[in-house]
Amino acid sequence: MKQGVMVVIAMASAACAAPEAPVDSLASLFADDMTVVDLTHAVSAEAPYWPGSPTSPFLHDTLSAHDDGAPSMAAYAVPEHFGTHFDAPVHGGKGLASVDLVRTSELFGPAVVIDVTAQAKADEDYAVSVADIEAWESAHGAIPTGAIVLMRSGWPERWTQGDAYYNRGEDGHLHFPGFSVEAAEFLISERDIAGIGVDTGSVDPGNANSFPTHGVVNGSGGFHLENLADMSALPESGAYLIVAPIKIEGGSGGQVRVFAVVL
Repeated sequence: MKQGVMVVIAMASAACAAPEAPVDSLASLFADDMTVVDLTHAVSAEAPYWPGSPTSPFLHDTLSAHDDGAPSMAAYAVPEHFGTHFDAPVHGGKGLASVDLVRTSELFGPAVVIDVTAQAKADEDYAVSVADIEAWESAHGAIPTGAIVLMRSGWPERWTQGDAYYNRGEDGHLHFPGFSVEAAEFLISERDIAGIGVDTGSVDPGNANSFPTHGVVNGSGGFHLENLADMSALPESGAYLIVAPIKIEGGSGGQVRVFAVVL
C-alpha cells in the first residue's frame, strides 16, 4: 500500500514538473552581436529637393525656446515626398492603399541589396536590370518572400553637394540611377516582394520621361523608399529592414525612418 502511494506521488511530481523555459527569441537577438544602421537623412532646409521650387519646401519655425535659443517646441511643414521618404501604393496607382493603410507586416522584411556602385560611376543614368537581379540570386539564392529590394549606387555622397544630387544636365534631364521598368516588372511578377528602395531621388532613373517604375511597383500595391542614406555598412544579403513612415491619414507617402538590422 505504501509502495503504491509512493508510485502515485512520484508520477504526480513528474507530471507537475515545470516545463523547460522557452527561448526568448527577442532577448536572444539583442544579446548577440547586432548592428543597427540608420538609412535616413535628417530633414532640413539644406536637404536637396526635386528641382522646380526656387527655395526649400521645408519650413521649421520655433514656437518656444530655451534660454540658449534651442527650441522647446516648434512647428514644421514639409511635402510628403521630401527627404528620405515613403511612397505608398496610392502615390502611383489609383484606388490603392494610402500610407496609413499599408499593412505593418509589410514594413519589416529581409533586405536585398543590389550593389551597382561601379556601374553608376561609369553611367549616371544606370538602371538596375533583370541581369543584376539574377546575378544577386546566383550569389545569394532566391529573393526571400516579403523582401525589400534596395539599389545601392553610392549616390548619397552627393547629398550635401547641392545640384549635383538631382544632377540636371545641359539636356534639361535629371541624371541619377534607378530601377528599370523590366527589373520592376520582374520583381513584381516573378518574386513576392514588399517594395523597393533607392539611395537616389526616385526609383525611376532621373532621365526617365515619366515614372513607369512607379506605376509598376506602386500600381501593384508595393511601396518605394527614396533618398535612402549610405548603405555601405549593409551586406548584400542577411540584413532586415524596419520601415517606419509617418502615418498620415489618406497620405500618398511621407517622411520615413528606415533602420537596417545587421546580425
